[in-house]
Amino acid sequence: MDALEIARWQFGITTVYHFMMVPLTIGLGLVVAVIQTLWYRTGKPEYLRMTKFWGKLFLINFIMGVATGIVQEFQFGMAWSEYSRFVGDVFGAPLALEALLAFFVESTFLGLWIFGWKQLKPAVHLACLWVAVIGSVFSAYFIIVANSWMQHPVGVEMVNGRPVMTDAWAVFTNNTALVAVPHTLFGALAVAGGFLLGIAWYHLWRRRHDGIDTVGADGKVIPGEAAGILGRDRSDHTVWIRSLRIGAVVAMISFAGTAFTGDLQGKLMFEQQPMKMAAAEAACHDGTGFSVLSVGNLGAKNCDDIVAVIEVPGILSFLAKGDFTTEVKGVNSLLGEYQAKYGTTLPDNPIYGDRAGQQIQYVPVMEVTYWGFRMMIGFGGVAALAALLALWVTRKGTVPASRGLMRLAVFGILAPFGANAAGWIFTEMGRQPFVVAPNPDPSGIDQVFMFTAAAVSPGVSAGEILTSLVVLTSIYAVLLVVEVKLLVKYIRGGVASAMPELAHAPVDENEDGTPRGGPGKPDDDVLAFAY
Repeated sequence: MDALEIARWQFGITTVYHFMMVPLTIGLGLVVAVIQTLWYRTGKPEYLRMTKFWGKLFLINFIMGVATGIVQEFQFGMAWSEYSRFVGDVFGAPLALEALLAFFVESTFLGLWIFGWKQLKPAVHLACLWVAVIGSVFSAYFIIVANSWMQHPVGVEMVNGRPVMTDAWAVFTNNTALVAVPHTLFGALAVAGGFLLGIAWYHLWRRRHDGIDTVGADGKVIPGEAAGILGRDRSDHTVWIRSLRIGAVVAMISFAGTAFTGDLQGKLMFEQQPMKMAAAEAACHDGTGFSVLSVGNLGAKNCDDIVAVIEVPGILSFLAKGDFTTEVKGVNSLLGEYQAKYGTTLPDNPIYGDRAGQQIQYVPVMEVTYWGFRMMIGFGGVAALAALLALWVTRKGTVPASRGLMRLAVFGILAPFGANAAGWIFTEMGRQPFVVAPNPDPSGIDQVFMFTAAAVSPGVSAGEILTSLVVLTSIYAVLLVVEVKLLVKYIRGGVASAMPELAHAPVDENEDGTPRGGPGKPDDDVLAFAY
């Protein structure tokens, strides 16, 4: 295999894996902050229990996200040094702000939140969480600013063959970023909503399965208590039913938000990267119709044999232009324009190595863009519909006794994750063959672009990159097992896993065997919550 292909696989695997942590961290952090605010304002114990339980899962995911995210920075210098040289003058500012400002604030105040339950005043403690969560949002913003510049370069001029930032305001207010940020945040909230819904459903089902909750003649739940286990009392039922409803509402609102911002994002893509959107529709010819389902060889270089089996007239024009009549250029029309602007073969330049002179494939892999686009929308729609049905099914205070429905609800947690992953894969793969896509601006800024073939490190062999790919994938597989085991352990443990005092199960002892905090006193070791 070519070093370029291996490097792309490596970055794709590690980035998609890391991004599975990111939306849950951002979305769940926002939800936990709101729940703790409700506890601070009302003093209701169920909100404290919800804060501790969901907060513990949030921390596990946050730690794993940090561990897996560090690798991304090393890859820039290891496998993508030419890319780093090209974008360095632009990326320096947003990435420095992300690391030195946003992540520093996020991690510092999160530490204060973890260890400040009894040491800080409630208002100050709550403020620490909000600052940490806002820090994570800004962290996402700075990363998206950098990514959006790759999608739509602005605010620079070319100096000695490299873009140099001349307008920081243009870079940080790139219209691509301003639309991508809320779209990403709504996607993160959708993940958090599905997470709450699925886990809360499981615990409500378990309470019915264990005979703690029963259903009256009118179908309404009768919450009970498990004798001798404070963690599974009537308040425990309130924790899960409120968590489920909060999750369902968040999931539905988030889907509406992602649909609205996604429409704005799609219209920008039709202007900035028309080939990506044409490939996403398998639209070989100019037209107005949106293909719901197409058949043919989506992987062929010539897409003339692709036929739309189900097509909705006018919808493609609406997605692109906001009307139902304007024709949208197809792959065949765009291909000639791209070749005229950027050439038909890779330049005869040492930076391309053996790839110099190869034909440039301007049409991205349509299996990825076509199905990725539909998976993104499909998984998001399924998650929103499931949330609506969950609200209806649980209107009487509990979930059905069906084990099959419980398993479906738990596996449904993966749907918004799938939507997020599919969306990012579509966004990044659809940009090929560019790692920095040209800006189709008549002012001449379209000279700022970089082919992916020029971005890979010239001094790194295919064998070296393959070795790092195998090593990193193996490490990530181990981390995946660790995270899943930790999450499953504490999810099954319920609220008592984050508040051991509820189950009278101190997690630490003094040297004489007595519970820390003294005989008969609840364990007050803050690490019982944190770890």
